[in-house]
Amino acid sequence: MRIAVTGSIATDHLMVFPGKFADQFVADQLDKVSLSFLVDHLDIRRGGVAANIAFGLGSLGMNPVLVGAVGRDFDDYRSWLERHGVDTGSVHVSQTRHTSRFLCTTDQAQAQIASFYAGAMEEARDIELQVVADRVGRLDLVVVAPNDPVAMVRHTQECRERGIPFAADPSQQLARMEGPEIRTLVEGAAYLFTNEYETSLLLKETGWSEAEILDRVGHWVKTFGPEGVRIESKHTEALTVPALTVTDEVDPTGVGDAFRAGFLWGLAAKLGLERSAQVGCTLAAIVLETVGTQEYTLDRAEFSKRVATTYGSDAAAEIESKLRV
Repeated sequence: MRIAVTGSIATDHLMVFPGKFADQFVADQLDKVSLSFLVDHLDIRRGGVAANIAFGLGSLGMNPVLVGAVGRDFDDYRSWLERHGVDTGSVHVSQTRHTSRFLCTTDQAQAQIASFYAGAMEEARDIELQVVADRVGRLDLVVVAPNDPVAMVRHTQECRERGIPFAADPSQQLARMEGPEIRTLVEGAAYLFTNEYETSLLLKETGWSEAEILDRVGHWVKTFGPEGVRIESKHTEALTVPALTVTDEVDPTGVGDAFRAGFLWGLAAKLGLERSAQVGCTLAAIVLETVGTQEYTLDRAEFSKRVATTYGSDAAAEIESKLRV
């Protein structure tokens, strides 16, 4: 299965605030907020939603095609991704802008305040997926992850026109995009990914009910953090998969991306929706226990052990039979 992952490619600047953001806000002064947080730690890591998903797929033994726009400062990052199985041949390099930057501060309650500098990402709207398909031979699935909004809409439109199945993952861009754009992004998706908050925002911005969204997508994959995952479809009963128990929550950045990578790998391995979600939850737990979105390494035996602990030996045996890590 040839998967192209479109979306942001960025450098993450991750900081930790040794308090709670909620304690710093004054209820009747929210229209005059002016805060500066003294942080304890700064980690500079590789990131970006598309790159994180592609890294996860590569770490699980696939060769995903990364599609996005970067600056000329991308050489070291490119080398890193290629060493982990990612095809970067379709990454557009801007001659005038830097690679995107994600700046995020996390507090003791795992709440986050973040900013994102788009930079070269704005040139992603110039990328044509047919050129990517011609280069690699075919595309069986295109993941439309957070990116330049114009690029996201263009990619979904092209997928519909060319009959390429796609997964819609609007994520953070739901706060930026307007209702008509979001409706275009969702319409016809084979898979739709949202977390709990994004689900509410999606319903609000599109004006659609949950039933109306299910009329327009194949499967709707909703993540609920420690409460696990729920997969819904118009034609089948809802499926719920519990999350793994995590005792050492280090950094939530990239956890959703890891879930998507594991889930998509499971689909490519023909494991079915439940097993795919179990793989996604396991990889998400590993990332939650790690600082940085691409700093983990996978061990086949340890991965299978964690699957068995939560989902049973049958699940572990079936998943392990497909693993090549």
